[in-house]
Amino acid sequence: MNMIGCSIKAYKRLRGDFMNNEAILNYYVLNGSLCSVSNDEGFTNASNPLIYEVIRVIDGVALFMEDHILRMRKSAEILGYTIDKKDEEIQKEIYQLIDANKTNNMNIKLLCYNLDKNKQTFMAYFIKSSYPNEEIYRNGIHTILFNSERENPNAKVVNTDFRQRVNEEIKRQNAYEALLVNELGNITEGSRSNLFFVKDDKVYTAPSGGVLLGITRNEIMKVCKEQGIEVVEKNINVDELEGFDGAFMSGTSVNVLPIRTIGNIEYDSVNNKTINTISEGYLYSVSKYIDKKKNCVK
Repeated sequence: MNMIGCSIKAYKRLRGDFMNNEAILNYYVLNGSLCSVSNDEGFTNASNPLIYEVIRVIDGVALFMEDHILRMRKSAEILGYTIDKKDEEIQKEIYQLIDANKTNNMNIKLLCYNLDKNKQTFMAYFIKSSYPNEEIYRNGIHTILFNSERENPNAKVVNTDFRQRVNEEIKRQNAYEALLVNELGNITEGSRSNLFFVKDDKVYTAPSGGVLLGITRNEIMKVCKEQGIEVVEKNINVDELEGFDGAFMSGTSVNVLPIRTIGNIEYDSVNNKTINTISEGYLYSVSKYIDKKKNCVK
């Protein structure tokens, strides 16, 4: 790269909107065209605000793709913008990416920026993906509390500084996830997940207006309704944590993942009947969606 290019990169880093090339495998899609992952063009030109979605691909099917695209549009609307690209175009590019890389099981990231420009930039690419193994599901996870809250909780916006800070704390305390706590001492969501707590036969979760409305969260709500499990949306204060029987997190890569500990508070979540019913119901929903879509994938 020449000196001018290096200077632009350095300036963007200082300004806080420089984005590293995080695409893996062979190709990514930039405005409908395949690009080699060695080509940094889509990343070096990125500027805030950047909205994104992460979609899990299982057996060649982009899971709950329509819901992810709809949420991405809502993220743009919250910021006062509109995504120009049509749903059909986005879906076509997702499967263009899958076909080009010949990969059937991994996470795809959708990224849109230049939202305020006449010509927006839209990207789709595979990212480094990791999923909990069976041992983690059997034992549950250790989580910590982290004092922070999202500025726009319903919008999925790239925030590199937040991600770096919370990752450092998760690593320092050898945890799997951090539970965000706001100024009132209420737990809103995980740093990359939604949270649910169980008491007796009821499920408790933060009100919809104060958290990112996860696609997995929405499916869990449907499962609970189908199974006759009451869901109470309420603010959950840190002082209430010891009164619950169990807890779990949900997300694109983790499905329904039992929480063993929150700091020093212990739960027997892995053996909780309600949590296990929800987990089984969610996995069944995933299986149904994949079976339905497989014949449509070209």
